[in-house]
Amino acid sequence: MKDFPLTVKRAIELLGLLAIGTVLVIGNHIIMPVLMAFFISIMLLPMFRFLKRKKFPEVLAIVLPILLVAIVFGGLGWFFSSQLGILAQDFPQIKKNVTLHINSLSTWIENLTNYSTTEQRKFLDEKSNDLLNMAGGLAGGAASSVSSTFVFIGLLPIYIYLMLFYKDILLRFIFMWFKVEQHDKVKEAIYETESIIKSYLVGLLIQVTYMTILLGGILLIIGIKHALLIGVIFALLNLIPYVGALIGNIIGVLITLASSQELWPVVTVLAVIAFVQFLDNNILMPRIVGSKVKINALFAILGVFIGGSIAGVSGMFLALPIIAVLKIIFDRSDMFKQWGVLLGDERPARSPMTFPTFRKKKPIPTKSGDVPKTGEK
Repeated sequence: MKDFPLTVKRAIELLGLLAIGTVLVIGNHIIMPVLMAFFISIMLLPMFRFLKRKKFPEVLAIVLPILLVAIVFGGLGWFFSSQLGILAQDFPQIKKNVTLHINSLSTWIENLTNYSTTEQRKFLDEKSNDLLNMAGGLAGGAASSVSSTFVFIGLLPIYIYLMLFYKDILLRFIFMWFKVEQHDKVKEAIYETESIIKSYLVGLLIQVTYMTILLGGILLIIGIKHALLIGVIFALLNLIPYVGALIGNIIGVLITLASSQELWPVVTVLAVIAFVQFLDNNILMPRIVGSKVKINALFAILGVFIGGSIAGVSGMFLALPIIAVLKIIFDRSDMFKQWGVLLGDERPARSPMTFPTFRKKKPIPTKSGDVPKTGEK
């Protein structure tokens, strides 16, 4: 491919991206469980190696970490369902509070726009009927989605087990793709990929735990109803970069509105969420994850939305680690180094339009004043 003209190389790259995107869209139900299992198996590698060093049989050294993950997620599911059960017990009061808020909103709209309450209710009835008809049409799709979710969850432990069991075959396959003189770079990329994935996923687990305790605990002390449910919902949704926090705020406000006839709890919930997010984004998460691979916000957001359109919530969750792995690979490849620059957050200290030095693939000074070494991210 080195002998091809530059335009042909770029055309092949773009066609390759198009082909990968097409495969992901068509086969996402097959590919996403495999990718999720790959990332979880990387996270379990330290425990697997520890048990192997303690002379555990290989099968047991694989099964025990998988069981631990199943217990953690099972406990999380039990906690979430128990909180939803508490919410369901308050349904009569919630219905009364929602009616009160709707009447207050209707009165405010009528005073503001002269749009009468009768007209508003007529409009709401029409839209409610439309929503019910739409819900009936989507019922079959929802059932299919639930069944595919159970298949997804059922396949995960099988894939994780097989990936850990056959990891040496997979590693040999990767090395055989490259020339011997490139094996040091391949080995470095594998180690860094493992480090990035472990720090990211372990960091997310810690984040879910402390955000649930911190947010739920503060709201519980203040006296907000369903505080723990708001905490766990926000913590789980916060795993989805950028988008999840916004949805978590909206759900927290809706639960609080439905559980109270006053507005001060809503303001309190928003203020506490903002405080906890500030701690998480600026103090806690940077120290927990400590990733050296920086993804710029533009492609992080694009990746989240593209992943969501391809594979739903799992695609949104996996978008950032996939982009981080791709950046590690691109940065170590002379052919694709420009893609690593595009995904990264290292802004040139000078404009490439004015300074020719900043147009080349070699390391350059960045806005932070650093000059990356070769291979440094």
